[in-house]
Amino acid sequence: MSDQMDVDSLEATPTEQSQQQQDNKPKKKRFEVKKWTAVAFWSWDQSNETCAICRNHLMEPCIDCAATGKDRSNCPRAVGMCNHSFHLHCIDTWIKTRNSCPLDSSDWSLKEVIQN
Repeated sequence: MSDQMDVDSLEATPTEQSQQQQDNKPKKKRFEVKKWTAVAFWSWDQSNETCAICRNHLMEPCIDCAATGKDRSNCPRAVGMCNHSFHLHCIDTWIKTRNSCPLDSSDWSLKEVIQN
């Protein structure tokens, strides 16, 4: 048992004491954020922003809705399997004469309808 030493009873050397004192002091911050402004970008997941049939922006009502004075929430967007978007009223009129996408001439099939 005499070979074992009590670690707590050993005194720290002066360099160890100064290190312990430095560890007990609050550390100085490298920098402080005073103001943070976030910037974000977004984009459509569709490949177009305007209706290729009526040439109005997709967030605006189509020609029929604008002429009748309906609000824009009643003019939904139709997204096809080809990821092209059109006003639902415009593509409904288009499909009556031909069953193809106005932009790429692929067969038109509806993926989803989105309310503005």
